[in-house]
Amino acid sequence: MSVRGRIPLGVISFALLSGCASTPTDGSVPSPVPASPTAVNGSFEVGEGRTLHMECGGDGSPTVILEAGDESGVEEWSQVMPEVADLTRTCAYDRAGVGQSDPATGCRGLDDLTGDLDRLLAAADVPGPYVLVAASGGGYIASGFAAEHREEIAGVVFLDVPGPYLDPPPDLVARLTCDASTNIERRDYLAVEHAGWDARAEVGDIPVTVMSVDYGPGASLEAERTNVEVQRGWLVFSPRATQVVMHTGHGIAYEDPQRVIDEIEMVLEATSP
Repeated sequence: MSVRGRIPLGVISFALLSGCASTPTDGSVPSPVPASPTAVNGSFEVGEGRTLHMECGGDGSPTVILEAGDESGVEEWSQVMPEVADLTRTCAYDRAGVGQSDPATGCRGLDDLTGDLDRLLAAADVPGPYVLVAASGGGYIASGFAAEHREEIAGVVFLDVPGPYLDPPPDLVARLTCDASTNIERRDYLAVEHAGWDARAEVGDIPVTVMSVDYGPGASLEAERTNVEVQRGWLVFSPRATQVVMHTGHGIAYEDPQRVIDEIEMVLEATSP
């Protein structure tokens, strides 16, 4: 899958750049995240009788929160979460409409998505401070959540989270609306992208790593050719923010999980006094 992975699976193949589910490129099915002695694995009510599924393992602080790409959830982190959970408390979850969580209804904006995460953390009794690790389209949710909870954010790691669409063609706009038949999250994708991008601001003097894929000057799409440059916009999160240029495909958590683990570990170490 190429950069524009934020486009939901089943909506369009990546021929375009952005943040949807990042799936294995070899067709394999991710293995379940192994349980640890202190693991949490269950569904928690987040209001109006709705439940979201969350899995946590490990002990320690800060807590790592794994935010998957569009239409993806816990399974995206199958090669990352077990090792990160050896370092500190680590949690991943399925958003509404994904995996083991209840279906999504209505038209969902950024406030709905960040509100779900906020209520889920409270319901599952997952304490801060948090290191947010977000892939692809999950980065917009992490950006909004960080803006709302700056005092609780200890660090951030972004995995190829592109800038928002600026002038998408009408046929793509129709496929990304919240009532599109293929939109399992019922997310207003374009509105969420722009809201998450607009919400980016300095969170604090915290460690931040932005992992950006370089698709090379020969990439067919303008969005791919400018991907690294555009993603520097996320560096505003912190004066300590750095960018790491990758040469994988869009699904970094699948294609180079060890590098992701290493970057998370470095951010965790940098949070220590």
